[in-house]
Amino acid sequence: MTNEIWGGVREILRGTLGANSYSNWIEPLEFAKLADGVAVFHVPTNFIGNYVAQNFGDQILYQMNRAGAGIQRLSFAVPAVNGVRSPGLPRAMAPTTMAEADEIPSSPLDSRFTFDSFVVGKPNELAHAAARRVAEGGPVTFNPLFLYGGVGLGKTHLMHAIAHELQRRQPDLSVLYLSAEQFMYRFITALRERKMIDFKQMFRSVDVLMVDDVQFIAGKDSTQEEFFHTFNALVDGQKQIIISADRAPGEIKDLEDRIRSRLQCGLVVDLHPTDYELRLGILQTKAEFYKAQYPGLAISDGVLEFLAHRISTNVRVLEGALTRLFAFASLVGREITLELTQDCLADILKASDRKVTVEEIQRKVSEHYNIRLSDMIGPKRVRTYARPRQVAMYLAKQLTSRSLPEIGRRFGGRDHTTVMHGVKRIEELRNKDSQIADDLELLRRSLEA
Repeated sequence: MTNEIWGGVREILRGTLGANSYSNWIEPLEFAKLADGVAVFHVPTNFIGNYVAQNFGDQILYQMNRAGAGIQRLSFAVPAVNGVRSPGLPRAMAPTTMAEADEIPSSPLDSRFTFDSFVVGKPNELAHAAARRVAEGGPVTFNPLFLYGGVGLGKTHLMHAIAHELQRRQPDLSVLYLSAEQFMYRFITALRERKMIDFKQMFRSVDVLMVDDVQFIAGKDSTQEEFFHTFNALVDGQKQIIISADRAPGEIKDLEDRIRSRLQCGLVVDLHPTDYELRLGILQTKAEFYKAQYPGLAISDGVLEFLAHRISTNVRVLEGALTRLFAFASLVGREITLELTQDCLADILKASDRKVTVEEIQRKVSEHYNIRLSDMIGPKRVRTYARPRQVAMYLAKQLTSRSLPEIGRRFGGRDHTTVMHGVKRIEELRNKDSQIADDLELLRRSLEA
């Protein structure tokens, strides 16, 4: 019974923690037993056990008790069986390590994160194409491939997809995938245990190095130093490097200039915020997967469209919402209707409500382009004011529930067709002008912060 409870809790955590945290810390856990109110989990290393206890212990305890487990506390232990690999670490991705006894696993790959399951749309098609090219192997085309974008836009999905595809095409290829946090931990451990030679040999002998969330090494001087030398050694050896971050190299604060320069010398690709069509496509793909997991569970027309409209900023939250919805409907044995969706996801929907005003957008845009607000909403048509005006109209259409005529009235009484033209123009420029795309991303983040 407790194993079944843990299976359900894992699904909840997968949705609430996000793919990266889930695959790094929750997936490697193996429920062992329940004794005297203590839930015992087997972990690959003490480091993982300590990290999970400190960062996710309360959540795990709460969710298991909520499901009726009756647990007082959690315990994490490394199984005392020699030679057995943790089930959370796929063998194909097991890296060469400093010492088998002190192994810290490469981030486990999520079997769901493949190119086949990645939904492609205009906001992510360039990043997808670049990832596909790298995953084909062969001569290094661009080094590094640097993927960046906001939370939940698909960076980690593409990283996992590349690793899966490389291993499928070239099983003997040495691929090391890990987070920047794990890179730092390994480096610190090597320093403490005086195993820097082993550390350098391990990282510089791989064929492909993949580092997720590289922004976390910023400000860590010693780690940046070692990362710089590792980076150079691999590039000189014609080895492929793939990096992800939440922002472009030039925007990562406290990142050394020499590292920033190296990261910019390859192909830098951003994943734009999703549009409605892409969000709906993601939900449809995810729903098909869950229908296979929950046979007989029905979902009413309009539910996916409703979610695609209401949860617009984060794919991870969007997928997590659908995960919770299917899990809840299966537990209570009800059809997934719009009413059940609103009840089950009330907290997520409330947090996702758009509260940005047209006036706030106008103020932010005028500040960003360093023009007076009166000029942006005024009658002047010179490009200096016209382009920011169109950007503001576009954001007002995307981030508020105001109609085109209402938006037009707030821009000096302009006709709705003028607003429509401005929105269409920015949509066109966004796909071919990287500066406009970057401006939109920065403004959106600022407004939704």
